[in-house]
Amino acid sequence: MGLESRRERKQKSMKTIEERFYQYAVVPVVALEDSKDALPLAEALEEGGLPCAEITFRTEAAEESIRLIAGKRPDMLVGAGTVLSVEQADKAVKAGAKFIVSPGFDPEVVDHCLERGIPVYPGCVTPTEVAQAVKRGLRVIKFFPAEQAGGVPMMQALAAPYRSVKFMPTGGIGTKNLRDYLSFGKVLCCGGTWMVKESLIQDGDFKEIRRLAGEAVQLAASIRTKPGTP
Repeated sequence: MGLESRRERKQKSMKTIEERFYQYAVVPVVALEDSKDALPLAEALEEGGLPCAEITFRTEAAEESIRLIAGKRPDMLVGAGTVLSVEQADKAVKAGAKFIVSPGFDPEVVDHCLERGIPVYPGCVTPTEVAQAVKRGLRVIKFFPAEQAGGVPMMQALAAPYRSVKFMPTGGIGTKNLRDYLSFGKVLCCGGTWMVKESLIQDGDFKEIRRLAGEAVQLAASIRTKPGTP
């Protein structure tokens, strides 16, 4: 007695992460070609007021980048995105990822993460996929690719029967339509790349990344003027 179950620990961890997602409102989705850029990037995001990043497994540098950020910037909420396999999920978590994001609903990856108490946010764009997520107890899902899959109207349609679900839309979101997404009450946060463009990272323009991160924080704050909870 007195010992927390794995499920209880998972629920606590996910709640904390989701509260932070809601607080930041925007999650930078980052592709790093070279791990040497990981720490300068993390520093720029933190200084810009956005201490959060989803490092995508689209590049060979992802695992080491997560390891560096998790080890040297402990206040940074760092997770792994574009996770396509159980092996990638395990590598990401071992490196220090606090959450896993996948572009689609892969039952093997989702079940593996849930069994191990790893916060996971699979991509869902159809009622069938949302139903599978809800069946497993998930209450926050990624909506990807957001714009191409119907944007806010599609999320509203999905939210009607699945009222307990909140969304993390990603794909085609930027400063011009961020207000549309964050104004929908079922959106926990939005994933975006506009403040962490690969060209800026490759050019070493972390000053501009810091500026864009600060701009994103201010824009999100102007949209979410009323207090709320995830």
